[in-house]
Amino acid sequence: MKRLLLLWDIDGTLIDGDHIGAAVYPAAFERLTGRPALHRVTTAGRTELDIMDELFARHGVGGIAPELVTAELAAQLGRRAAELRTAGRALPGAVEALRAMEARADVAQSVLTGNLRANAELKLRTFGLAGFMDFPVGAYGGDARERAALVPVARRRAAAAYGHAFAADRTVLIGDTPRDVHAGRTGGARVIAVASGASSAAELREAGADAVLADLRDTAALIRAVEETAPAARSSG
Repeated sequence: MKRLLLLWDIDGTLIDGDHIGAAVYPAAFERLTGRPALHRVTTAGRTELDIMDELFARHGVGGIAPELVTAELAAQLGRRAAELRTAGRALPGAVEALRAMEARADVAQSVLTGNLRANAELKLRTFGLAGFMDFPVGAYGGDARERAALVPVARRRAAAAYGHAFAADRTVLIGDTPRDVHAGRTGGARVIAVASGASSAAELREAGADAVLADLRDTAALIRAVEETAPAARSSG
């Protein structure tokens, strides 16, 4: 029985996209508006639609249908797939961590990401990580603009798929930014933070993570963190 819902962030946690993903937003803005993006916005830990909303607002642009925005974001990343494969990488320990969690009969493993689902699948597929994920029970940047709102989405989908609820103490979010930590604590999940992105371990602890790892290289440390963060995982390892 799946007792634990494990939700992975992607960028900075499982993969390093070498800033290729960030280039999608100004490119999509220019394609949708016919003019270049003169302002930059922060992207870490945010949903793609939230990023685009801020870009539009900072340039005084309105009235663009969300379906056009999502289609363009997917198209822009698709055009960069080969570049992503060449310049990006799966972060050290990511494959081993996902494989270890997949091997546990008690764990349902998916993603909680600001990426649109199409972009999430492309990124993970590019680096050989897609096969470890139960994508239908995940939550994506097209499901809500605020990251914290994605946690209940994933919990509802997992409950429908597996036939029972996953309480907050049986839901673990793994991410690399203070926004990931906030999303878990606000949305209803325990949080393991990984200092493999731009945020330091101290910043992640200060944000309120239940556990902080330097990276994913030590699979045994990850398993211990999961079991200590979500006690339901201990008895069925």
